[in-house]
Amino acid sequence: MKPTSVDLRERIVAAYDACEGTRRQIANRFKVSLGLVKKLLAQRKNLGTIEPQYQNVGRKPAFDDENLKQLDKFLQKHADATLTEIQEHFCGNISCSLQAIANAIKRLEWRYKKNRYMRVSKTEKM
Repeated sequence: MKPTSVDLRERIVAAYDACEGTRRQIANRFKVSLGLVKKLLAQRKNLGTIEPQYQNVGRKPAFDDENLKQLDKFLQKHADATLTEIQEHFCGNISCSLQAIANAIKRLEWRYKKNRYMRVSKTEKM
C-alpha cells in the first residue's frame, strides 16, 4: 500500500493547526482515518516531520549470502541430504526451521526430485 501523499499530509496538519475542527472532523473532511490524523500529529511532535517513514518490515532470511554459498556447496556434495540433515550440518552457524531451509534451497534454484536435490536450469522451469 502506498503511503499518503505529502501534499495531503500537509493539508491535514494545516487544517488542524488552523483549528478548522476536531481531529475526527478533519479526518472526515479529508476522507482519511482518525488514526492517520493522530499519527501525523504525533509524528510531527516526535520527529519534526510529516514525511512518510519507510521501514523494512518482515523477518530477515535465516541464510545470508555467505551461508547461502555454504548451503550451495553442501548440496553439490550431498545431493541426497534431507532437510533435517542440512539443519544438523548448519546447527553451529544457523538456528532455523526446516521451512527456512527449504526457502533457502528454493532461492538457490535447487528443486527436490525424488530422493535428491537438483539444480533446475532456466529452460526446465518453463
